[in-house]
Amino acid sequence: MSTSPVDWARAEQVAKLIATRHATPPAELSGWDPPIEQIEQQIEDVTGLRSAAGTATAELIDRPAWIHANIVSFRTLLEPVLDRLNARRPTGSGAGAATALTRQLTAAELGTLLGWMSTRVLGQYDVLVGRDAGGDQADATGTVDGIGAGGGTVVADSTGAGGGIGTGDGAVYLVAANLAGAELKYGFDPVAFRTWVLVHELTHRAQFTGVPWMRGYFTGLVDQALKAVNPDPQALLSALKDALRNRAEARQQVRDSGIAGLIAGPEQRQVIARIGGLMSLLEGHGDVTMTRAAGALVPNADRFARVLAERRRRANPLSRLILRLTGMEGKLNQYAAGERFIDAVEAVGGPRVIDTCWTSPEHLPSLDEIRAPELWLRRMGQLVA
Repeated sequence: MSTSPVDWARAEQVAKLIATRHATPPAELSGWDPPIEQIEQQIEDVTGLRSAAGTATAELIDRPAWIHANIVSFRTLLEPVLDRLNARRPTGSGAGAATALTRQLTAAELGTLLGWMSTRVLGQYDVLVGRDAGGDQADATGTVDGIGAGGGTVVADSTGAGGGIGTGDGAVYLVAANLAGAELKYGFDPVAFRTWVLVHELTHRAQFTGVPWMRGYFTGLVDQALKAVNPDPQALLSALKDALRNRAEARQQVRDSGIAGLIAGPEQRQVIARIGGLMSLLEGHGDVTMTRAAGALVPNADRFARVLAERRRRANPLSRLILRLTGMEGKLNQYAAGERFIDAVEAVGGPRVIDTCWTSPEHLPSLDEIRAPELWLRRMGQLVA
């Protein structure tokens, strides 16, 4: 029997069960030939970024394929941490039964989260494609529809090699049922709406494969954050006590990163903040580009953005709670914070001032600078003190 602290097969089973309880409207769009080359050219015209990995491909996938791929990704990404947890597993009388129960509970929680997310994700680009020899992926940027939970762009954990999904630096995925659901509910033109989502995902691809150091820098931060996880239960208790003593700070941590941010140690929080600053920049840049590069291909892009933003504002209380506790709310907030940052710096330095960020990791804004753009402008010499 597997000694993993998570029953991965059970997690996938639970996720697919939840996903199948949601309606799956017909999602095929006959005759649609995604104008990928034209989109990539328009992205380059607007941003100066062009993927070094060649022309992308776009693939429609279903919810079970998305779930399976994410299970693969979570397993790959979390394996080092889980090994450390497993090494601290108690032994002796009753320990086996307790471990088995914990495995099942963890699987049910993970499966529930992935099942819920699988009904909302619109599309994604895999950031860590081909990271290991097995071709598994981990952690991607994607556009979340927010059906019942709000819209926006988030860091959505990614697809893997399984589930019939293609691999490679050109892979961009659209979750067919979720796109169709939004199209039917809001009367979106399917060709225009799917093209709009593609612009965002292809912008992320240009960011990660058009800036030579970006992927390595991002994956290094992710690895650093995971290595900083302390599996000692006493460390968890200490973090919770600190949260009770500093409630205002604790609430901000939950808003930014969910429960994970609340229980993270000082070193891990520093890395999480660096990741947050980077992703706010990339998501905000993706959102701005989504509108500018869509051009004549998506004449109603503004309407798509307004409708999904309004949906986010009208999310029901339960969905808001889930978003907050899982850290998804923080990711969605990155979408808005990054866009505000770009608007602010462009007002001072012009529409291409953001190009400075692509020259070096040292030129990336911190999370504090995202929230106070004048700090970044001053550091970059765009503002005189």
